[in-house]
Amino acid sequence: MRSFRIAGEEIHPLMLVTVFGAGIAGGFAAKWLGLPIPMLLGSVVAVGAISIFGFRLEGHPPKVPFWLRMFFIPIIGLSIGSAFTPKILDELRTWWPSLLAIFVYIPVAHYVGYRGFRLVGRLSKVTAYYSAVPGGLIECIQMGEENGADVPMLTALQFLRLILTIVLVPLAFSLAQGGAVGSAAGAAMPLPGAPFTPTEAFWQLVVGVAGFFLGRKLKLPAYLITGPILASGAAHLTGLLESAPPRYLISVTQLIIGVALGTRFVGMRPSMFFTALTLAFMNVIFTMVLAIGAGLLLHQLVDERVEAVVLAFAPGGLAEMSLVALSLHISVIYVTSHHVVRIVLSVAVAKLFARTIPPGDMRPPA
Repeated sequence: MRSFRIAGEEIHPLMLVTVFGAGIAGGFAAKWLGLPIPMLLGSVVAVGAISIFGFRLEGHPPKVPFWLRMFFIPIIGLSIGSAFTPKILDELRTWWPSLLAIFVYIPVAHYVGYRGFRLVGRLSKVTAYYSAVPGGLIECIQMGEENGADVPMLTALQFLRLILTIVLVPLAFSLAQGGAVGSAAGAAMPLPGAPFTPTEAFWQLVVGVAGFFLGRKLKLPAYLITGPILASGAAHLTGLLESAPPRYLISVTQLIIGVALGTRFVGMRPSMFFTALTLAFMNVIFTMVLAIGAGLLLHQLVDERVEAVVLAFAPGGLAEMSLVALSLHISVIYVTSHHVVRIVLSVAVAKLFARTIPPGDMRPPA
């Protein structure tokens, strides 16, 4: 079957169908196993597996167009924005202790991750430095490439940080509570009571598009989701919107994000994958210990559940952690606001101290 191009990206229809078939199968398998956010976790594992082991169709590797993800990520922002109420605005004033704590968490997590990658992984200074940044995945890969890092290893470690976080955190919550939690337990995400009518759908689309362009114009971090969050929040506070995107759209978004993450492993040798997996697992465990400590120390000060504070400090992606919060019925605005700060601060700290790392230093530690 011949491939074609849309928006500058080559698309092979048979491979696209196959990849999403694998993702859907993985999602339903994860749902059958009772895992949280099953369409996300199952599709990541299924598509990641065929990518690592070199699956090809007519010479084409697993791939999904980037613009497809761009169409669906704003749906998460619209869902988060639907939770904006005057009560939420009052709660914002109590969050300052955990927001300030992020300013300690980020440099500590970055430094210890850097030392671990140097001593255990024997990575070069520049590769270890950018691999250890606990946020701003795309920015870190770009900065690392510009400064002579081992880009395949850097990319693997950054994506595995994100993927391991979205896999391990919900599973850990399930184990800690002695059973399935959130959507895995059959609970439905709380949505505004107003029905999702055609008129409501039209205005959701208008607000989502406006938020997308607003976020891009303002150069917001992760603007695909933060722009629609702000637009949706304003629309709900003013009464323009009364509902949220239906649950099936959230499930479809989980699937698309999971499949897209799974294809990131294309071209990675199994040996390199397992090396990066070991290092990333070590790093995620340490950062999650810090997150759990923050949750235990801060949850009463900010009047949130321990799980909410832990998830707010977990080193996953903004869109992915927002989906986890939605699925587990954790204060999604609290979690999202902290991840926006985490991403901005991670990139800022990485740029601030980058001058201490010699560009292109490929020597292992002594």
